[in-house]
Amino acid sequence: MGFGEMPDLYYLPGSSPCRAVLMVAEAVGVQLNLKLLDLMAGEHRTPEFTRLNPQRSIPTLVDGGTVLCESRAILLYLCDRYAREDIRYPKDVLHRAAVHQRLFFDACVLYPRFTEYYHPQVFGGAPADEGKRRAFERAVTLLDTFLGECEFVAGPTMTVADISIFATMATACALRFPVASYPNVARWYDQMLATCPAAKQNVDGAAVFWFFGILFLIIYL
Repeated sequence: MGFGEMPDLYYLPGSSPCRAVLMVAEAVGVQLNLKLLDLMAGEHRTPEFTRLNPQRSIPTLVDGGTVLCESRAILLYLCDRYAREDIRYPKDVLHRAAVHQRLFFDACVLYPRFTEYYHPQVFGGAPADEGKRRAFERAVTLLDTFLGECEFVAGPTMTVADISIFATMATACALRFPVASYPNVARWYDQMLATCPAAKQNVDGAAVFWFFGILFLIIYL
């Protein structure tokens, strides 16, 4: 496939990182050729997919000869390559640095705390771990602090950092996390629901996450 053709995205709709890519693609106006990857059937372990992505992870983007995994790297690539304006990924060095900080916060703090708390419950039927719950709550408290300083997570306008974090928080909300207890996050979340491209698909996909967890428990446990 050469550049100019529709990029392939290997994904699952229940995955927060995958949904972040779908929302950014919508925001920058690029169409993706969606390739559903059935992890339960082991499609991520096939020789063909392993050659594309030795990490065997989703999302995976294939755009011509470029193959990218890690959702935040894909988000920035889509903005740099396809966005007509820099509104979602600003070119100003200081603003861009703030966007990077929030993206790394999502990748290294918020999303890992989310998975550490919720994944054992959803995919393993484990009881809630109070220590892990408190760790995720502390991460959301930090997000609330950030959002007390500005309208969006990295400044006065919505950026890729908001979209990435919105995907994480949509899944938490689908799992009944009490976002209303964090007033700045709740205000921002409502604003993202109203204004983020493909917000409905994000919320619908978050609901699918719960369904796939139940299906996993029925099949494997």
